[in-house]
Amino acid sequence: MRTLILAALLTGVALPALAQGAAPAETKAKTDDLEKLQGFQSTNTQAAPEIPQTGRRADAIRKTLAKVKLPDGFKIDLYAVVPDARSLAVGPNAGVVFVGTRKSKVYTVTDRDKDRVADEVKVFAPGIDFKIPNGVCFSRDGVLTVVEQNRVLAFPAAEFFYENPDVAAGVLVKQGELIPAAEESFNHTARVCRVGPDGKTYIALGQPYNVPPAAKADTYKKWGIGGIVRIDADGKNKEVYATGIRNSVGMDFATDKSLWFTDNQVDGMGDDKPPGELNHATKAGQNFGFPWFGGGAVRTVEYKDETPPADAVPPMAELPPHAADLGMTFYNGKMFPETYKGGIFIAEHGSWNRTQPVGARVMFAKLGADGKVESVKPFAEGWLTGDGEYLGRPVDVAVMLDGSLLVSDDSAGAIYRISYEK
Repeated sequence: MRTLILAALLTGVALPALAQGAAPAETKAKTDDLEKLQGFQSTNTQAAPEIPQTGRRADAIRKTLAKVKLPDGFKIDLYAVVPDARSLAVGPNAGVVFVGTRKSKVYTVTDRDKDRVADEVKVFAPGIDFKIPNGVCFSRDGVLTVVEQNRVLAFPAAEFFYENPDVAAGVLVKQGELIPAAEESFNHTARVCRVGPDGKTYIALGQPYNVPPAAKADTYKKWGIGGIVRIDADGKNKEVYATGIRNSVGMDFATDKSLWFTDNQVDGMGDDKPPGELNHATKAGQNFGFPWFGGGAVRTVEYKDETPPADAVPPMAELPPHAADLGMTFYNGKMFPETYKGGIFIAEHGSWNRTQPVGARVMFAKLGADGKVESVKPFAEGWLTGDGEYLGRPVDVAVMLDGSLLVSDDSAGAIYRISYEK
């Protein structure tokens, strides 16, 4: 289907599979703009001002980065100043970076002179009224998917059209049809996505509670809330892929085509429990144990007297309690030493309710020849001071075309670049 989308762009043919109406809740002007973009018509939207990349803010971020510790041979630099930077999607053709946020904007980051520092940061598709467009992901043939709180949009040839305010756009899932409108929440509503080897788009749907009431179980199971769903490239054939997940904000596919994902576990059980999780889904239909388990083998108070599913899948690795492990990526680049290839980088956002804060770092999970996790250790740290002050909060990680590693930080409003030289 993505190939058909690209072909339609080149020939000017309309995209009936994507030409769905916008939600009634949107303003008429924004609805009209989205409909115009689906028909390749201009909206006369003005380009937003570029985000300044120099000045006091950039200088302060670089000062913080001087405190970050890395293994020998690695260095970290400021790649771009990007407000509220969260999920990252690296364009497969030119390496333009698309950045999701928990607010109302998606940004593009361009390194035009290829000096490994961004030259231009600007708002993507300013004429579209986004609502929590946290999830961004690319297909191999250059279609950008943006997953909002309750809508999914597609942008064919995004790396080509992003230069102008008007872009080619399509609606994969209409507003209010990803989850029931009544289940929209301000909590655990930042979606993430990945396009799988099967061409389907996988979307993690966090559930809004710390521990959900039993009355929500049937609704959540039906819609995949507290799980991972997948849809075809044209938005059709939505199915629930995995359940028993509290709030995953990071996932990626291994070379064997299986899906791995992080999961943030239950709060309010003390500083040292339950652990966070790194999980491995090997097939459709698996249950990962929540809400019977709050993290690892730790039972939740609310469901301690209930019998958990006999086939509940335990995590591949238990992560530090309440460190808020979010974005993750397999390292498939060629720049880093051999020991990092095939391993997993994980961004820890940092705790919010521990008496002794932890996290705010990038972890590395080393996998053995058997595909099991051998160790999980800090890779980049220094954003959390000894006084418990957060100087930054890593959110996502992504591998650039040159093999370097990008790290987003929504607190500092920045993207960092980690590189290696022998």
